[in-house]
Amino acid sequence: MRIITAEKIKDAIADLCIEANLVLRRDVLLGLQAAYAKERNKRAKDVLKAITTNAYIARRDKIAICQDTGLPAVFLEIGQGVKISGDLNKAINRGVAEGYKRGSLRNSIISDPLSRGKSGYSPAVIHTEITRGNKLKVTVLPKGFGCENKAQLKMFNPTVKFNEIEEFVVDVVKSAGADACPPYVVGVGIGATADYAMLMAKRALLKPIGCRFNKLEKDLMKKINKLNIGPMGLGGNATCLGVNIETYPTHIAGLPVAVNISCHALRSASRTL
Repeated sequence: MRIITAEKIKDAIADLCIEANLVLRRDVLLGLQAAYAKERNKRAKDVLKAITTNAYIARRDKIAICQDTGLPAVFLEIGQGVKISGDLNKAINRGVAEGYKRGSLRNSIISDPLSRGKSGYSPAVIHTEITRGNKLKVTVLPKGFGCENKAQLKMFNPTVKFNEIEEFVVDVVKSAGADACPPYVVGVGIGATADYAMLMAKRALLKPIGCRFNKLEKDLMKKINKLNIGPMGLGGNATCLGVNIETYPTHIAGLPVAVNISCHALRSASRTL
């Protein structure tokens, strides 16, 4: 049994909050650069250049990529051979608060969703998975709400045809339009239950874009890019940088399909302890 202290987890979370908000993921940056090379619309090309320049400045000057530093979703993959010494949830939330303060990141979290009130730095949303081994993998996904607000779920009948699922996903992006800061990365969760489909859609955003396209992902990306929304809604081919799909077995009587959109500043960072 391997012991990992809550203090060590807190420190890792704090570092990851800063890294994710200041350093754009390599796969996303490469996707933006590839989109710039292919784009023929001048306004769209100018926007793509501005976005990549912004990412460069954020990393160089150690400032946030976007003013909306999001609501941190923390994903834990805990090996069965790991024992956590201390209060895990408390350590995570302390780490988020410490990292956001140290990184001069915006405090966007309100304690009561109905009465609203004063905003703060925590708590984070925590997702835990038990895995094999004796290691703990921690991933922080700061999700801005311009794009989070565009997430949708649809409970299809099991007799649904593929093209109806495609139409739903494309329509979600179409309804988002320019509001969620394209070009987008689109996460899709298919199967399981309503709540788990939504989690899969968000978790799909953690996977690198552009390296594992199956047919459905390729078809969806083509259809989304034909919408001509383009970077920041100014038209062009680059409405979508990538589509990632996760699936899970489901009940014979249903077929949940969830979509979670990320803006062009898809931020996440991981560490294995």
